[in-house]
Amino acid sequence: MEVMEQEWPWFGWKFPPELSTLKLVPLADWHYGNPQCSPKHIDRTLVYIHDHDDVRVLMVGDLLECVTKTSKGDIFRQKITPQAQKDWVLERLMPVKDKILGMVMGNHEYRIYEGFGHDYMKEIANALGVPYRTEGLMVKISLGSGNETHKDRQYPFWGYITHGYGGARTKSGKAVKAERVGTWMSQADFVIMAHDHVVNAAPDVDLVADPRSHVDKETGFTVGKAVAHRKMLIKANASLKWGGYAEMGGFPPVDLETPLVYLLTPQSPEWEEIPGKRTKAVKVLL
Repeated sequence: MEVMEQEWPWFGWKFPPELSTLKLVPLADWHYGNPQCSPKHIDRTLVYIHDHDDVRVLMVGDLLECVTKTSKGDIFRQKITPQAQKDWVLERLMPVKDKILGMVMGNHEYRIYEGFGHDYMKEIANALGVPYRTEGLMVKISLGSGNETHKDRQYPFWGYITHGYGGARTKSGKAVKAERVGTWMSQADFVIMAHDHVVNAAPDVDLVADPRSHVDKETGFTVGKAVAHRKMLIKANASLKWGGYAEMGGFPPVDLETPLVYLLTPQSPEWEEIPGKRTKAVKVLL
């Protein structure tokens, strides 16, 4: 899906009102072509996605290893060419293409773009027919019905995905990157970032102005209130077994389990497990 380069777009997905819960799977850092890549874990996740109607996918980059003669990485240990890596990933994603809500580029795919001007991730997105943006992508997901007591009004969930950047060794140092992005994505209900190969989820709260107001009878002033807006800051997993660069560099083993992001409405079966009186909720299963 092409958009004007000077615009900063978001992409909307409206689901049937009968669907009260949606599970999001972030797919990132497969690094297919790396000798430590685990296709078994990739395929297991794809089978889960394919077999569950209430699951959708957000793709957060570095699906390919993409070592070139002039890039970082060990070209002699790379198992297959970047072109073959792209073909393998596209073949794996084709059966779940209708469940992918959006894609972004990772720094490993950027190696090909930087060296040769070719965008493998855009090519994959076009073949699958899904929204794509290089740097980051915002989505609006509408679920359920009965929002604010209006029968036909759905619950909107806003999310932002971006691959990530830079280096960090501690879990806190890696997690803080998602926190930084969350500071200027105040509307988002969730932010998903990858790159650091560490799974993490943490809530954050912004105080935002409620547009509703009333006129105070005593003073005549128009009065409103600030409300707490909660969002989840999520770091996605990788599909790399320990060894190679990570072992040589003193990095810890990677959690190969993929997190699940639950978008819940008051009609969700899980709603009774949530205390308080929220209008919607985002939960993460690690």
